Formats: sequence, C-alpha cells, structure tokens
Amino acid sequence: MRRRQLLAAAACAPALGARAADVTRIVVAYPPGGVSDQVARLLAERLAPLVGHAVVVENRPGAGGGLALAQLALARPDGRTLGFAAISPLALSPHFGTPAPRVVPVSGVMHTPLLLVGTPGLAARSFEDMVKIARGDGEALRWATSGVATIGHLALEQVRRQLQLSLVHIPYTGGGPQLQDALAGRFELLSTNLAPLQLDYVRTGRLTPLALGAPQRSRLLPALPTFAELGCPDANLSSLFGLFAPEGTPRDAVERVNAACGRVLAQPEFLKVLAGAGNMAAAGSADAFARAIARASAINARLVATLRR
Repeated sequence: MRRRQLLAAAACAPALGARAADVTRIVVAYPPGGVSDQVARLLAERLAPLVGHAVVVENRPGAGGGLALAQLALARPDGRTLGFAAISPLALSPHFGTPAPRVVPVSGVMHTPLLLVGTPGLAARSFEDMVKIARGDGEALRWATSGVATIGHLALEQVRRQLQLSLVHIPYTGGGPQLQDALAGRFELLSTNLAPLQLDYVRTGRLTPLALGAPQRSRLLPALPTFAELGCPDANLSSLFGLFAPEGTPRDAVERVNAACGRVLAQPEFLKVLAGAGNMAAAGSADAFARAIARASAINARLVATLRR
C-alpha cells in the first residue's frame, strides 16, 4: 500500500510542482485491520495523486478515537496532518466529561451501521433470546465495545436502561483485538461496525447477528431487524466517520483537502468498497460535516442525560 502511494505521488509530482519530500499524514484512530483502517488506507491511496505527494497512514488507537484526535490537535495546522475518526470524540465524549479535541471538520467520509452480534459464549440465536438470558438469574452478560463513550457504549446503555437488562461493559481500543476475543468467546456480546470481516463471520456462523443500528435494514443482512424494530429506538445508532485537521488550519487548506476527498468519494471503485461493507459515502462540504456533528452532539446530549436520571 505504502509503495503504491509513493509511486502515485512521484508520478504526479512534476505536474503539480510538489517536492519529493512532501508528505501528508493521516492519523487513524483505530488499530490496523479493521474496516475503518481499511477505508482510511484506501482513501490515502486515492488522495495521493490528487494532492501531488505521498499520503501515509499512522495508527493511533485508543480512547474511542479521542487519542488520535488529541494528538492531531498538537500538530502544525498546515493541512499536512489530518485525522480519520468517527465523530464520537466531538459529538459524544464531551457529554461524558471528556473535553472535545481542538480540531476542525474537513470532510465526512462514510456512515457505518452498528452491528450487535453474539459470540460463541452466548447461548442465544436472537435478540429476544439474549434478552431472556440477560433477565435471568445467571451472571450479567458481557458486552464489548470499541471504548468508553463510543456509539457502541451508548447503544449498550440504552438497551440496558430500556429493557432493564443485566449487562457489563467491556471496552476495547478498536476492532481487531475485540474481534479475536469475540471469536474466542471471551465475552457474550459485541457491538462493532458492519464490515466485510464481520459479515464473513456471521455468514459462516461464528458470530450470531442480533440487531442493527441504522435508519433501515441493511441489504447485506435483510433479515436482521434494527434496534428500533426491536423496541430500542434510542439505541438505533450508527457512526459517522470523517477527516479532521488541527484547529487553526487555514480555510483554503481545508477546502483543498475537502475537494480532493469529494473526488475520491465520487469514484465508483471507492463507492463499491463502501457499499460492499454496508457503508454509505458521506461526501459534502466542511460546513455540512460540521453541521452533522452539531446535530449528533445535540441528540447525544439528550440520550446521555437520560442515563443520569
């Protein structure tokens, strides 16, 4: 991947007047191997010929995406260091008391449904069966997510509150490690992104699909009901991912990256990759991305408030 990025940059550098040493870094808020990392790397590869130099990826998982954006906030605001993350550190974590990182929205990239699955440690084949177990006299079911104050965590808390279930939160730093532990049955429930690898495990029976957080059912899992259909409308959440830059980045630099990202998101090959994982492109202006974050923050504020009553 890196070699293709460098070759692409070298090929277009003379036409765009770029220096050979020019590099744009994308700090990805998740471990290697997950769908978010895969999309970020494909985005970097496709951005390189458009910006005229190499675009490289660095993984900085942790704190539900907050670690990468906190590091991004310390970078020089010149448009050459970007962050790729879900909007949770801006729209959700602050409502749990974590200060929002000092970054600015650059471009939305994708909407990702939330998938709840049962692991080999769960003796249930449906959401309804899981509810019966969680209301029984046994030990509380363990529900793993990608971290505290993430969409998965909020969905867990909404399900626990709305259905009065006995659930324990198991936070991870990203998709790869939690998937391995899920397959080993080290916990009973996992909320994760709808992605090709997860779909493969579902289709081969290694993970059991229980519910989907999305506006409507996915064409990839048409028989799987949404949380709203299952009586948990407040848990019917999905993730919005995008690019960010350090606060103070010049507007023209933000607009240049946004325009290049928009061109990538219009490429049929890139859209095919997103659709194959059940995701949708989230192209638009930087201002539109900022408004989407503000709307999500207002919704999350109301949801978090209900948890404290």
